[in-house]
Amino acid sequence: MKKTLTWAITAGIAATCTLGAALPATAADDTTSAAVASAGTPGSAFDTSRLSPEAKALADQILAALPADWQARQQAAVAKYGIHDNEWAGFRDNAINPGDYQCGSTAMRDYSSTLLDGVQNPAVVFFLSFLGVFDMPTYDALIFGSESKSNTFGVNGEYTNELTSEGKDLKKFWDIYSDDIQLMPMHGGKLFSSPERLAPIVGLMYGLDDQSALSWAKSLILLIKMEPALKGGDNPIFTFNAFAFTEKGDPQPMGISDRIVMGDGILEALKAVGLGDTAPRAILAHEFGHHVQYEDNLFDNTTLTGPEATRRTELMADAFGTYFLTHSRGEALNAKRVLGSEKSFYEVGDCHFTNSGHHGTPNQRFAASSWAASVANDAANQGHILPSLKLDELFEAKLPDIVKPDATN
Repeated sequence: MKKTLTWAITAGIAATCTLGAALPATAADDTTSAAVASAGTPGSAFDTSRLSPEAKALADQILAALPADWQARQQAAVAKYGIHDNEWAGFRDNAINPGDYQCGSTAMRDYSSTLLDGVQNPAVVFFLSFLGVFDMPTYDALIFGSESKSNTFGVNGEYTNELTSEGKDLKKFWDIYSDDIQLMPMHGGKLFSSPERLAPIVGLMYGLDDQSALSWAKSLILLIKMEPALKGGDNPIFTFNAFAFTEKGDPQPMGISDRIVMGDGILEALKAVGLGDTAPRAILAHEFGHHVQYEDNLFDNTTLTGPEATRRTELMADAFGTYFLTHSRGEALNAKRVLGSEKSFYEVGDCHFTNSGHHGTPNQRFAASSWAASVANDAANQGHILPSLKLDELFEAKLPDIVKPDATN
């Protein structure tokens, strides 16, 4: 992975990889197997014959405007920016030794399976997936986004004050250099209502010139509007993620600032499953925890490899985030209230132990959060903030206990 791109929650991207599972069964059955098989596969074609005449005309126009090697260009962009480095892709893999761990379904998984309920034109959705359109808001936030006082968080801006205030508090709390970390939103509807904003992403992904990219963007926006369930790009599937990004230590930096991106979709999801209280702040605190890891070089400070290494850094970020939320000099939130919302981490736990994106089981993620809350609450000096490296030292000692098998057979 060229860039250090750490994803907290990315159901939207996973849906583009296994879209049939996200669509209602009747909708999935109505889509040709050829279209499903071809989606996202370089060198393949998309059968537009199952689209409505109006949608087919637009789709054919969109495909005709692309260069012959557009799929290779798209895949190169995905690899360059680390777009698909996410934990939700692990949900489609089989778990090993499932009997050793408690890992049932969660409300978040159940919710994510409903994102495309009500789709009237499933072939349109598959075509958008084939083109990589569900990645576009991520490109927008990652490459073209910037921190601004005019930024809003949430579809209706309802999380703006809460998250911007916490972003400032996080910088004051942790003992790392953080002045360069930018906090920014990821919007779907705003992107897909502006051809001018969308065109640079189209040019980047497919190699179109400015004029062609603008025309192509206009056609794409019209196609998205043909499927009401997509809400003009405001369906959470487009922005169901939050991530931290840095180029620290990269031998070929592209000039993208350190940043944390909060997608509208994940904020909507947290609210939908009853975690809208402190969970948005928990997610942000988790992502800032990754920046603590970047600055302290904690990603490399381990003998673990593969899935176990990823699990370690994710559980550590859960712990760092909870420590901040419950510390008297952090958010000073009641531990019981926080741990209720820390189910936001529980909800995205997984049992895909062989997948490189394994982030820990639901119980492990909750255990990491619970442990961190106890560190903050049981400290003799409530006004003392542990140095981040000291907190890491304590976490490393606790990690074997956090990840031990917990099933009762």
